Amino acid sequence: MSIPALIDALTGHSDWQVFLASAGLTMFIGISLILTMRGSNMAIGIRDAFILTIGSWLGVTLFASLPFAFAELNLSFADAFFEAMSGITTTGATVIVNVDHAPPGILLWRALLQWLGGIGIIVTAVAVLPMLKVGGMQLFRMESSDTTEKVLPRTAQISTAIGAIYFILTALCALAYWLAGMPGFDAVAHSMTTIATGGFSTSNDSIGVFSKPSIEWIAVIFMIIGSLPFVLYLQAVRGRPMSLFRDSQVRWFLCLALLLIIIIVLIVFTTQNLSTSHSLRISAFNTVSILTGTGYSTASFDSWGPLALTIFFIIMFIGGCAGSTTCGIKIFRIKVLYETAAAQIRRLVQPHGIFIPYYNRSPITDEVAMSVMSFFFFYVLVFIILALGLSALGLDFLTALSGAATAISNVGPGLGPVIGPDGNFATLPDSAKWLLSAGMLLGRLELFTILVLFAPAFWKA
Repeated sequence: MSIPALIDALTGHSDWQVFLASAGLTMFIGISLILTMRGSNMAIGIRDAFILTIGSWLGVTLFASLPFAFAELNLSFADAFFEAMSGITTTGATVIVNVDHAPPGILLWRALLQWLGGIGIIVTAVAVLPMLKVGGMQLFRMESSDTTEKVLPRTAQISTAIGAIYFILTALCALAYWLAGMPGFDAVAHSMTTIATGGFSTSNDSIGVFSKPSIEWIAVIFMIIGSLPFVLYLQAVRGRPMSLFRDSQVRWFLCLALLLIIIIVLIVFTTQNLSTSHSLRISAFNTVSILTGTGYSTASFDSWGPLALTIFFIIMFIGGCAGSTTCGIKIFRIKVLYETAAAQIRRLVQPHGIFIPYYNRSPITDEVAMSVMSFFFFYVLVFIILALGLSALGLDFLTALSGAATAISNVGPGLGPVIGPDGNFATLPDSAKWLLSAGMLLGRLELFTILVLFAPAFWKA
């Protein structure tokens, strides 16, 4: 909070006092907790890990909402909490109507939240979720996985190394944006939200405000970089550069992105009367943005016809790779579901045969297959409940459906005139914003991390 406070102070905006007061309160409570816990036994069990993970994300969101609540934006607490949750979960949905005229401290704070949320979920995915066996993430245990092997002795060291790579990639993205003609402040802010696949921008028109093809292609490249497993970047740096392309989820993700871009290019070229290069650029940018859950936009893609609209709605749920900054179902789960279904079909054809599904040349255990199928079931169930809840609160069909999808998949913009690429979430009732905030947290923490709290057996000794 001291960084945006400094920026506001240098630019003469009075919000620096809000950031400084929020920083002081946050630091006071944080130091109090540290002093309270000194000398206590810090042995953490599985139940403690679930509660600690959820408590951390909720605590960070609550304190992060303070600058939004007390700044000159005149946001209600529901709006402030929604904006903070959208930032820390790298969703990118916003309730700020006129982003172009927001104070520089607020713009930087939004970018910082998404940047911190991006590295936060990478570390959570590497160090916590595999241990908790959430949604098939046990595939990526560092001690046994072929793709996330223990390349450094301790989890803390791996997290530090990944953090360094994350910082370097952010700096490279900022430099590329700046060299392509983006102003320095905008380049830094957008680099943080691009590598975090978050989507917060410094303008209502998102990346499209710069009207530079080079900037859009840079964004496409770094959105894809943010969607790949960061542990594999670490392996590449330590002398195994081909490990990135040997991972089946990486190959599936890149092939899927290429196929979707080709389809959307054909749709745009035949319906929008644009040149081939223009069609390719806006198709690649907006497709990758929605697929990765970043949420940037350079065009009103919901006006590209029913086929494009349907494709964008479907790919909202997919996301990128495990161990990246993206959310959604994730490519590895789709791969596990496909291999499991294919093995089942072969068993039906040859009842006496032995068919074992594989992921990255390793057999998929029944435990992993069950975890992934359970995750998929609850993902659909939570999406339906969110959509029904939003409909009950008075939202129209398209807004309720796409709002539920964008919240649980942490995408950002929805579809339609209200929350589509040309709209925002400001006009929604506060009850809908609270529901969407819950959906964002559920999607970011892979559902089961939160749903397990509602199981009575969890609280039994």
